[in-house]
Amino acid sequence: MALIIWQAHWTRLSWISYIKGMPCSSRQLVVEFARKLNNGLIGGKPLNALSRILTLTALSAAVPLALAQQEIKLTISAGHAPVFLWVKHVRESFIPAVNKELSKTGKHKIVWTEAYGGTLAKIGSELETIEQGISDMGIVATVFHPAKMPLQNVTYATPFGPTDPRVITRIMNDLHQKVPALTKAWADHKQVYLTGFGTDDYGMVTNFPLAKFEDFNGRKLGSVPVALPWIKGSGAVGVVSNIPAYYNDIKSGVYSGALTFASGAVPAKLWEVAPNYVQVGFGAMYAGGLTINKARWDKLPKEVQSAMRVAAEEFSSAYHREQFVQSVRSLDTYRENRGQILQFAPAEKVKLAKAIENPTKAWAANAEKIGQPAREVLRAYMDAVRAEGIKFARDWDKE
Repeated sequence: MALIIWQAHWTRLSWISYIKGMPCSSRQLVVEFARKLNNGLIGGKPLNALSRILTLTALSAAVPLALAQQEIKLTISAGHAPVFLWVKHVRESFIPAVNKELSKTGKHKIVWTEAYGGTLAKIGSELETIEQGISDMGIVATVFHPAKMPLQNVTYATPFGPTDPRVITRIMNDLHQKVPALTKAWADHKQVYLTGFGTDDYGMVTNFPLAKFEDFNGRKLGSVPVALPWIKGSGAVGVVSNIPAYYNDIKSGVYSGALTFASGAVPAKLWEVAPNYVQVGFGAMYAGGLTINKARWDKLPKEVQSAMRVAAEEFSSAYHREQFVQSVRSLDTYRENRGQILQFAPAEKVKLAKAIENPTKAWAANAEKIGQPAREVLRAYMDAVRAEGIKFARDWDKE
C-alpha cells in the first residue's frame, strides 16, 4: 500500500510538472495526453497498468491547473521607436505591470507581439491602425491627428501655460472622466482610453542665436502642425515636420530651427545640426494616449481589463518619473556635446505671446465644424490649470 501511495504521489507530481510545461491550448493538451497514455509513457518512462490508473487519478488534479490559464495574444504598437520615452515605458513599464497583475491568479497570460518604430503603425497612422484592428492596442499620438482628435489637442491651442507634464497629464486624465466628449472622441474611433502622456516644456533647437522676439523674423522653423500657431505672427515661417525628420531637414537647410522639447531633442542628437537649445517656455503638452481597440477590449476577461487599468497607471507614473529626470539630464547632454542652453527672457516671451494670433480661435472653429464642443473643453481645461495656481501668458479662453 505504501508503495502504491508513493507511486501515485510521484505520478501526480510528474503529470503536474509535465502538463504545466505543455501549451495551454486544450486541444493540444488532450492530444498530447492521449498519445502519451496510449504509449504507456510519462517523461520517457514506461507505465504499467497500475500506473496508468494512478495517472488518470493524478491527472484529474493536474489538468485543471493547466487548463485554468488562458493565453491571450495581443499586438501592441507605436509609430516612434523605443528610444523615445513614451514607447520605452510601454515596453518597460506597461507590459511588465500587466504581466505582474495577471500572475497573481495565473488564470490568464498575455502573449505580446510588440511592433514599434513604424514596423506596423507609421507615425501619424497609429489612430487608424488601432481603429481598424491591425494593431490591438498602442500609443496614439493625438498631436498628429488635429482634424480627427481636436479636443485632445487643447493644450497645443493654449501655449505658455504649465511647464510640468505631470500636471498636464493629470488634468487631461481627470477631464476624460468629467467631460464625456473626450472619451467619446476615442469611442468614435473604436478605442478605449487607458491613460495619457505629456511632453516636457517645449522650447526650440536652432542653428542661429535666438535671444529676443525680433530674432524670429524671416526664419523658417519646423514643427508638428498643432504647434505652428505658436509662431504665427512672429515673423517666422512654419514648416510642417516632426522630431524624426528634424535632423536631416535642419542639416539640409529646409529650416534653421524647430519647436521641440529637451527629452525629445536628445535622442535625435539634434545638437549636431542645431547646437542651440532655447528655453522659450511654450509649456508642457498633452501628446496622446495609450488605447486599445474597443472590440478587442470587450472580448477581454474582466481580470485582464482590470490589470490593464492598473498597468496604465504604472506606465504614466514611470514615464513621468523618468521624463522629469531626462528633461534635466537632456540639457546637460546638450552642453556635454558642445551645444548650449539659451534662456529666452520672460519679457521676450510676453512679446511673443502677445504678438501671435490666439490659437484657440481656429482650433475651436475647426472642432465645432465637426460637432466637437471645443469651447466647453477649453474652459474646463483652463479652469483646471488655474485651480492649480498656474497662470497663462494670455487668458486664451476669455478673448
